Amino acid sequence: MSHGPGKSIRAGIAVFVALLLLTAVTVLVSYVDLGLWNAVVALLIASAKASLVALFFMHLKGENRLVWGFALVPIAFLSLIIFGTLVDTMLR
Repeated sequence: MSHGPGKSIRAGIAVFVALLLLTAVTVLVSYVDLGLWNAVVALLIASAKASLVALFFMHLKGENRLVWGFALVPIAFLSLIIFGTLVDTMLR
């Protein structure tokens, strides 16, 4: 975790710019026809954005393993649900 107001402000601005760039990439990719991969690419970009928000704005970056466990277990369940839904959709 960063100490001092200067580092946290710079990190916050960097994360904000990264989120804006990833949003622009999401919009640009939506105009490209990738077939079924559009959803996969959109989910990967959304995961990257959610990771940045969790690490820096929710301060998970400097937390201990117990907090990380509470944060990652629901993500694992969500991944299983998304994977199961995608497999079900592709096999129909």
